[in-house]
Amino acid sequence: MSKVSFVIPCYRSARTIEGVVAEIQSTMASMPEYTCEIILVNDCSPDDTYEVIKNLCARYSCITGISLAKNFGQHAALMAGLRRSDGEIVVCLDDDGQTPANEVGKLLERIERGSDVVYASYGDKKHSAFRNFGTWMNDMMTRIMLGKPKDLHLTSYFAAKRFVVDSMLQYENSYPYIIGLVLRATRNISNVPVNHRSRTVGTSGYTMKKLLGLWFNGFTAFSILPLRIATMTGALFAGAGFLYGIYTVVKKFVNPEVPLGFSSLMAAVVFIGGMLMIMLGLIGEYIGRIYISINNSPQYVVREETHSGETDCGE
Repeated sequence: MSKVSFVIPCYRSARTIEGVVAEIQSTMASMPEYTCEIILVNDCSPDDTYEVIKNLCARYSCITGISLAKNFGQHAALMAGLRRSDGEIVVCLDDDGQTPANEVGKLLERIERGSDVVYASYGDKKHSAFRNFGTWMNDMMTRIMLGKPKDLHLTSYFAAKRFVVDSMLQYENSYPYIIGLVLRATRNISNVPVNHRSRTVGTSGYTMKKLLGLWFNGFTAFSILPLRIATMTGALFAGAGFLYGIYTVVKKFVNPEVPLGFSSLMAAVVFIGGMLMIMLGLIGEYIGRIYISINNSPQYVVREETHSGETDCGE
């Protein structure tokens, strides 16, 4: 009998997480070949999410509640839950009910058929236009920076084997990025189609600031390609500047009466200066993250934990 660990990061989910837990419980009750545990990680939600989690721990078996001391972000909350999990298979999903827990059997079946990691793919996503745009940008970034296959769809609803999770947990630096950790652990990743539900309560917790921070985590923590692009861009502009200098000298000799263009010179100086500032800022971002990691800044800090009486559902 295999054990499945469900890890759910929670933020502003006081009105939704109870339904998600109930759906997991009823679904797993119909799958006697598995036992399960549910790990709910409260990412310092401003509402009474953790009070609801503590009530769930009292009502149900096999639930662990974790409350973080401040808002560390979804990926740090996932890492906190993954470190508490001990199932042979780990399933991560959202707290808002949009990721259908009653279709987890599709992910588990594909895992049993040999995939190391299985992501749910949605034919018709019910996110807002802003969230869909953020998902598209994240997909482009992972393809370019991390080498994600074009036909692989990455979502927040996925299942992974234990050895993949153990590999992910070896990462102890300050900026975890779950997709990058999965892609560096294995390429035996597949998709299964599931339905995506409309949000019934609240709005997405992702803002533009959080999405930008997520993208920076992805390509600064797991790829040096941006630095290589900066180097190649610098070499390109240096070569272009050298050729333009030769062109200017030749033009002056051929036609001494032609005045040198002050406006074009200033435009070139401003443009190249801007490019240099961007490149220096990028290098500074890498150095800053290295500095923070060297100082052992934690991925997360746990304020409180709550456990139910039993550790495994179905035992």
